[in-house]
Amino acid sequence: MKTYNQMGLIGCGLMGGSLALALKQARVVKSVVGYSKSPSTTARAKAKGVIDLEAKSAMQACAGSDLIVVAVPVSATGATFKSIRQFVQSNVLTLDVGSTKQDVVRNAEKFLGWNAQYFVPAHPITGKEVSGVDHAEAGLYRGSNVVLTPTPATDLDKVQDAQALWAAVGARVHVMSPSEHDAIMAGVSHLPHLVAFAFMNGLLSQSDYSAMVKLAGPGFRDFTRIAAGDPVLWRDVMLANRTEVMGQLRQLVLSMQAFQKALHDQDGDALEQLIKKASKARNEWRS
Repeated sequence: MKTYNQMGLIGCGLMGGSLALALKQARVVKSVVGYSKSPSTTARAKAKGVIDLEAKSAMQACAGSDLIVVAVPVSATGATFKSIRQFVQSNVLTLDVGSTKQDVVRNAEKFLGWNAQYFVPAHPITGKEVSGVDHAEAGLYRGSNVVLTPTPATDLDKVQDAQALWAAVGARVHVMSPSEHDAIMAGVSHLPHLVAFAFMNGLLSQSDYSAMVKLAGPGFRDFTRIAAGDPVLWRDVMLANRTEVMGQLRQLVLSMQAFQKALHDQDGDALEQLIKKASKARNEWRS
């Protein structure tokens, strides 16, 4: 397994912080230099042992690093790539952890230019309802799926290095195109979050909301768990992947209309079949 002398971490939050801890624990990385927009975040990252040195800029974090991890909101990737372009080189593995990939790839091609070939887009499919470096943990990626979305121009050696890096922290690595990734994630991640947010807002709009949630049980807890997600993060993700999310939303509306019709017609057989179909699919699914 290839080891790295220095990891330059841009964005010391939950995802980036957890990866730094995991890589240090696996002895893949010797030291981590971290930068966050908020100095207090960087200070907490150092106190927690996520990073070893605090950087005052993204450029300073990348200087001397042979591994660069961009762990900023997807809306900030363009500006980040622009600032670190000179450090994305053939002797450095550069990757991100963003939840959308087509926009990230476009930004890499625009701002990294020729050096975009040394960047491997990545999306670790895991997380928590809470954000921030205080919740970072070395085991976050163990057993999770990580999708790499190289383009035809991406250096194959860098793709292999990225696969090995993620495998070293216990992740299951998949490779697909950026467009395929975004289409899939719209259905199994982005839309479920949108539905959870909309459901909570629907309840909030009712005058007896407080009385309702007092009686909420495990079903409510499980269904709404992801509605506690970071508002800025999910705003950026949904806007970045809006075309695919809107397509999935249309499919959901058609499905809801089928349930609405069965209820309106008091058609128990149709309602049972709709539920049975969904129940069977969910029981057959294995993460």
